[in-house]
Amino acid sequence: MLLTGANGFVGSHILDCLIARRIPVRLLLRSGSSRQFIETRLSDVEVSIGSILEPESLRPAVHGVSHVIHCAGATKAVRASDLFQVNQIGTRNVIEALNAEKSAVPRLVHLSSLAAAGPATPHRPRREEDPPQPISAYGQSKLAAEQEILNHWRAQHVILRPPAVYGPRDRDFLRLFKAVKSHLLPAGRQVLSLAFVRDLSEVVVSCLDHPAVAGRTFFVAGPEAVSTRRMAQEIATQMGVRTLPLPLPKALLWLVCLAQEVGSRLTGKPSILSLQKWPELRACHWMCDPSRLEREVGLRCSTTLATGVQETLNWYRQNQWL
Repeated sequence: MLLTGANGFVGSHILDCLIARRIPVRLLLRSGSSRQFIETRLSDVEVSIGSILEPESLRPAVHGVSHVIHCAGATKAVRASDLFQVNQIGTRNVIEALNAEKSAVPRLVHLSSLAAAGPATPHRPRREEDPPQPISAYGQSKLAAEQEILNHWRAQHVILRPPAVYGPRDRDFLRLFKAVKSHLLPAGRQVLSLAFVRDLSEVVVSCLDHPAVAGRTFFVAGPEAVSTRRMAQEIATQMGVRTLPLPLPKALLWLVCLAQEVGSRLTGKPSILSLQKWPELRACHWMCDPSRLEREVGLRCSTTLATGVQETLNWYRQNQWL
């Protein structure tokens, strides 16, 4: 089978799961991409050098594969158009390459995002049947990628929409861990569904051949929604540190996003905090209902917040990230 995006945070954990289940894997990797998380795994897999943005390079990558997990994508970019280029056009290129293969690929598992559906209301989490209402360029680009699959893919597909994902190797939530280590307790108002990365990876791999998921879209998240303050408190408990509340008024957060945006434009390096991300940061409720996945498929994210934070903290410390 083919895995795209294996060198990233989520993709590297999916690769771990595939190897643990002894599933033969071919990776699509760009020649200059980091191998930091997968270096020790490369001897166990086949590597095809190429990019989802280079259609010609996809031909050898897709040749003769059975199933496909499409995890490659961009979560941040200097320009909004870059998000669409990677997430939408990159997905289109993968689909066209697969459709051109003479041997049919039974199933494509596509990693999307809760951002493609949009935020929830204070009274009700997002459900799969709700009309998508993405509020950011990232969410719109992920929804556009889903539409490429729905409109052009010729075989079975599964679309998975995780919310915020955390765990070992993640750099985004590392900011929160560092703030707590500095004795600061961010007092954000957002309420989030979360997915621990190992749980998400197990669901992704299980969807390769599960009979109940074909042609479906599922949210993949833990059962509990938590505020950013609650998560920070759990981190502080695990670290054994005292903290002082750090109010995060929206005006200040917007200024931080503006400063990061200017910095990204000057350096050409994208930041997770930007004016593109501001609509997502402004929305208070990023909750989804994962019950359909458990009810209809029997799959769930079972790691508790306390366990997930502890495993993440241990990894950060062992690898001197914190």
